[in-house]
Amino acid sequence: MERCKGASIASGPMIVNISSDAEFDLIEGFWFYERQSPGLGDYFRSCLIADIDSLAYYGGIHEIAHNCHRALSKRFPFCIYYRFSENTVTIMAVLDARRDPLWTRHRMNEPD
Repeated sequence: MERCKGASIASGPMIVNISSDAEFDLIEGFWFYERQSPGLGDYFRSCLIADIDSLAYYGGIHEIAHNCHRALSKRFPFCIYYRFSENTVTIMAVLDARRDPLWTRHRMNEPD
């Protein structure tokens, strides 16, 4: 049996960077859920940060959408859009998956 050639497996965790736009997205999400119920914003933030932290090990395995990899949050209806290079994951956006797809396309700077 022949092994897949050209595939690479990272030898350790990657560096995860969060863009200022993605930080703003997280803050908006926090306040949305905090207004729903006090304390829910903190739960949202801790869940999304755990999802983002997991990309240090699993970055690059997710499907590509809007010219970025797209990971889905495990607890909230949010998509984490990121770019992946050799040993770095850069979070570009953290967006509510319930938004209008045209809004998402515009936010990700894609033409209509």
